[in-house]
Formats: sequence, structure tokens, C-alpha cells
Amino acid sequence: MARNIQSLERAAAMLRLLAGGERRLGLSDIASSLDLAKGTAHGILRTLQHEGFVEQDPASGRYQLGAELLRLGTTYLDVHELRARALVWTDDLARSSGESVHLGVLHQHGVLIVHHVFRPDDSRQVLEVGAMQPLHSTALGKVLSAYDPVAHSEVLEAERKSYTDRTISDLEGFEGVLDLTRARGYAADVEETWEGVASIAAPIHDRRRMPVGAVGVTGAVERVCRDGELRPELIAAVRDCARAVSRDLGAGRF
Repeated sequence: MARNIQSLERAAAMLRLLAGGERRLGLSDIASSLDLAKGTAHGILRTLQHEGFVEQDPASGRYQLGAELLRLGTTYLDVHELRARALVWTDDLARSSGESVHLGVLHQHGVLIVHHVFRPDDSRQVLEVGAMQPLHSTALGKVLSAYDPVAHSEVLEAERKSYTDRTISDLEGFEGVLDLTRARGYAADVEETWEGVASIAAPIHDRRRMPVGAVGVTGAVERVCRDGELRPELIAAVRDCARAVSRDLGAGRF
């Protein structure tokens, strides 16, 4: 049996770590998370940085995924039917809502962002295509967990980490959230994953009426919510976008 190359395994684990949870991580965080010596972790990071797979923020010294990974993934993403069908509708959603829009699919026990439309203003934003989000705390993840049996099984088996004091991680409470998501046709994340950030997402179905992804808007709590409640016009816009993409995929009317 062929043996795996340890340095490649460590590099792959490092890239997966940088793709999920925190957007940027320091050397100590990376080394401790992967149970590596700092010198070993730094050597791998330096190599990945040289190849463009990792970038280091000059101000904080923290690391994040690099643009070369996006370039390598572009060929796959360009032929991804879901992304192709959603391009126009997600652009429209960003324009009408004034918020950033994410399109996500189930991948490796999480949500893979396959398309990201920036918030239509002049603020500095980071492209999140290729990033991973948790299933249990994000609006996209809750939608997938509610409608996709595979995602549901995976999220029940995984550790449901509490990212903030609002994260619902206990099994009974989480199942209640999924029931509510199915009943109303959308999911919400109000500071459950990131402080000060809220999101709304709805499911996308294909011609077999199977759930194939989720689309949602993300923004500051004070913009996504009004008087402590999600803005109903944003909920309607997200659901309309999801229905439009589903129709383009052959799902018919929902």
C-alpha cells in the first residue's frame, strides 16, 4: 500500500483550517489546532505563501487563503450548473437588498461558498468563494441541514461548536430550528456565527425537487434587522431569488 506524504497531508489540513471558521489565523493558532511545532507550521505556511495558496496580512501577521486557490477552482466553478444558473439572480438580489449575497452547497461536513456577490457599495470586502461555513450556525447551513438528509445526518454527527452566546448547539434546540426552517421556508443567523452579523437564506431545488444548495444575504445586524426582527422585505427577496434559481434548474413552481 502506498504511504501518504506527511508534509502534503499537513499542508492540506492547514488549507482546510484556514477555509473554515475564522477568516484569518495566527501562527500559534494554526500550530496548536493541528498539533504541530511552530517551526514546522511556519515552514509549511511559508511554502504555501510562496506558491500563492496562502497570504499573510502585513499588519496583523495572520494568515488567510490566497488567490491562487481561487484561480485553480475557477474551472470547476465555471461549469457548476448551480452557480451558472444563479449568476443573474444573485446579482439582482445584491442590488435590491443592498447586502452581500452568498451561494453555498454541502461539502465535507460544511457549507462551501461557490459564489459571492459583494455588497453594492464602496466598502472594502474580501471575496469568500471557496470558504467553508459551519452547518449548524449559519443561515446557509441551517437551510441545507433542514432540507438535505445527508447534511442533516452530518450536522447531527458533528461537533456543534458555540461561536457566540447565541449559537444553538444542543440537539433538541437545533432540531427545533430545523423544523421552523422547513415550516417557514427560510433560515436565519442573527449573531450566531459572528458578532454583529446577520443573514437570511433559502433553499434551492433542482428538477427532481432535490435540495442542491442555498442562497442568502449577509450584513450588519442593524441593516438586516429592524426593531429586533428580520426585515420582511429581505426575507421575501431571498425566497424569491431561491425560487427563481430553482425554476431555472427545472424545479417548477414552489
